[in-house]
Amino acid sequence: MAGMQETNSQILAQKITQKQARIAVIGLGYVGLPLVNVFYQAGYAISGLDANPQKIANLQAGICDIPDVNPAEFAALASDPLSTFSAEPAILKTADVILICVPTPLSPSKEPDLSYILSAANAIQVHARPGQLIILESTTYPGTTDEVLLPILESNGLKLDHDFFVAFSPERIDPGNQQFPVSKIPKVVGGLSPDSGDLAELLYSQIIEQVHRVSSARVAETAKILENTFRSVNIALVNEFAGICRTLGVDVWEVIDAAATKPFGFMKFSPGPGIGGHCIPLDPHYLIWKTRMMGYEPRFISLADQINSKMPEQIVLLVMDTLNQVSKPLKGAKVLLIGVAYKPNINDSRESPAQPLIQLLLARGAEVNYHDPFVPQFGSNQPQLNSQALSAEYLQKQDLILIITAHQTIDYALIAQHSLLIIDTRNVMRPYDNQTGQVVYL
Repeated sequence: MAGMQETNSQILAQKITQKQARIAVIGLGYVGLPLVNVFYQAGYAISGLDANPQKIANLQAGICDIPDVNPAEFAALASDPLSTFSAEPAILKTADVILICVPTPLSPSKEPDLSYILSAANAIQVHARPGQLIILESTTYPGTTDEVLLPILESNGLKLDHDFFVAFSPERIDPGNQQFPVSKIPKVVGGLSPDSGDLAELLYSQIIEQVHRVSSARVAETAKILENTFRSVNIALVNEFAGICRTLGVDVWEVIDAAATKPFGFMKFSPGPGIGGHCIPLDPHYLIWKTRMMGYEPRFISLADQINSKMPEQIVLLVMDTLNQVSKPLKGAKVLLIGVAYKPNINDSRESPAQPLIQLLLARGAEVNYHDPFVPQFGSNQPQLNSQALSAEYLQKQDLILIITAHQTIDYALIAQHSLLIIDTRNVMRPYDNQTGQVVYL
């Protein structure tokens, strides 16, 4: 390296190691806020940027609704005069490191929607200054960092390695997982250049126990897509196996437990009413879109998505069959969903299978309500519903209980004692089989 290139890289490396770098995070959700907190706890000054003014106001007041962020730690962070939360991109001017943690949804036609990444990139470009490290953490298709992000950053005349540095490091945060907080989840890092990779690796090594460096941003992007596609296709396999076992008159849960006794060559996955969260239902589509653009048809991944996407319809058919056994039509039936978050013990309902399930049940004339201690209100594409309190009297008025999310705090004994029909898609009612009416397992 020579001249300004060497100076910018060395100055930034020194700032990072001496905890003098200001870390800015764009997107203050389930990924961004835990990162903000862990960098602050490590001794860095932080800035948080989000387009939602109400969220910014709450954060400035020390209010954080992300379960993985310790309330006391965040209160100290928010009250620190060196901490900044704003909806104004101008705060990026003072940042030495900028982490992009924005959503990457799908369009209605299931194509990648990079609008949030584009917005973040344009904001960085407007307020860029030499010597900054920009890291994309949002999950996206391979090639986004160098094909989409880099051209925007260089559009004002600044150049990679000479003026700024760029890397990709996929987020791996698992909301609600106390065993693996941010610091204990190995971090994959790939730079658009060796200098960029060096700086990103140095940065994350300050807060993460294990950093795994790969040769390029594109490898890091592809690794993240593989992680979630692996889960998608294996969930699809057990979901299809659940249908096979119903056809054979075999208990799929007993089959899975038996197979899982093999100490090698088998990894346990569980069936369910569908897939949820911001990763598994969406990320394979980014890979499908990219490979199709390059003339390759990923048939296996596409089939897995079809199986998982059809699970809510399969559950509705199971509901209809179960009600038919007691001569009850679905139209007019009172159906209570237990749990609408996409996974247990969190308040995150993004892409929850409960959403299409409720839509399908309402379309067939059912009277639908839900109970979820973590999600007081639920609904976007259907009428918004409020979580109902569980009581013996309320349960007895329901025609069918449909267990979607197995929160640990739910009183399953109460459900068992006062429910006539239960469809359990999560295998949580086994301990109460002798205390309840009819239970149908997925």
